[in-house]
Amino acid sequence: MLRLVCSALVAGALVLIPAMFATETSDQARAEATAQTEKAKPAEKRAARKKRELTPGQKAARERQKQCGREWRELRKAGKTEKGQTWPKFWSACNTRLKGKTG
Repeated sequence: MLRLVCSALVAGALVLIPAMFATETSDQARAEATAQTEKAKPAEKRAARKKRELTPGQKAARERQKQCGREWRELRKAGKTEKGQTWPKFWSACNTRLKGKTG
């Protein structure tokens, strides 16, 4: 009989103890998560970062891409693109052509 009572007490303790720690842990976890969220504001971090200047090569590449994009849209609108022509294929050919003009 004593064994049964002791077993019941141990089982009850095993059920109650983790439940008590779980509420404390969850409160701590919530507080830590809130602190981390407040620390790491991605938009603020991005705004605080200094933006580097583009290199002359990067500026030239962007200008070529914009010019090729304008040409691509005009050709598509006029229906003068080759059959099966896609933007990547057009961009590759146009970029090579424009590089040849400037370089």
